[in-house]
Amino acid sequence: MTETVAAETGAVETTESRNKAIVREAFDTLFNKRDYAAAEKFWAPEYIQHSAHIPPGRDGLFNLVKSLPPTLSHELELIMAAGDLLLVRGRFAGTGRPAAWIAVDLVRMEGGLLKEHWDVLQDEVSREESVSKLPMFGDTWPEDR
Repeated sequence: MTETVAAETGAVETTESRNKAIVREAFDTLFNKRDYAAAEKFWAPEYIQHSAHIPPGRDGLFNLVKSLPPTLSHELELIMAAGDLLLVRGRFAGTGRPAAWIAVDLVRMEGGLLKEHWDVLQDEVSREESVSKLPMFGDTWPEDR
């Protein structure tokens, strides 16, 4: 684990905490603010996309987001890091699909930029549809939000 000491506070900052802060801001900038010019500073120009539903590269991702309704939003529930790999658990709502997507995104960082991405997506289900009888995201059901 790489550590640096912040001069002003004496606090120790790890590579993991830095990467988590970058990914949080990157996701908010692209998916919630939809500020594509600002988002370019987070995604590497040679970004590698492994998702089956997203065209290749940074432009493929940005163009997909541009094609989605203005109601698109991403809510981050959990972020974990191990060196340059991050796991983000979130909820994509307002996509124009009947159900929100619960997503687990795996991101590889390189040089402080999002360099590579994989994901697993699942439609969020209602209380009635859930076999487990537990909400898939947070502690509320989609119909109660």
